[in-house]
Amino acid sequence: MQTPSNNWQDALSSLRNSFSDSDLVQPEETVQEQPTVVKQHLCLSFQRRSGKPATIVTGFEGTEQELLDFAKELKVKFSVGGSVRDGEMLLQGDIRKPLREYL
Repeated sequence: MQTPSNNWQDALSSLRNSFSDSDLVQPEETVQEQPTVVKQHLCLSFQRRSGKPATIVTGFEGTEQELLDFAKELKVKFSVGGSVRDGEMLLQGDIRKPLREYL
């Protein structure tokens, strides 16, 4: 007479024997693209716009969409508002020093 523990062990071993390695689904390798690092010379300047401090970033080389994405990244990183116009980025507040360290 077989004990209950042997029944499940026998069932498991019979399942193992019924499948071959070729029946197993292999996970596909995922290739992640590394972002291209491009060195640029950006100009950080300070201005007062309507009496409020603003950091102006100029000299960005890239498409308008890349500039918008970069501005969004900086606004989230430094928790500030801002905008992009005519190839220049305006970030609210005087954040030149922390921005220089981040870049």
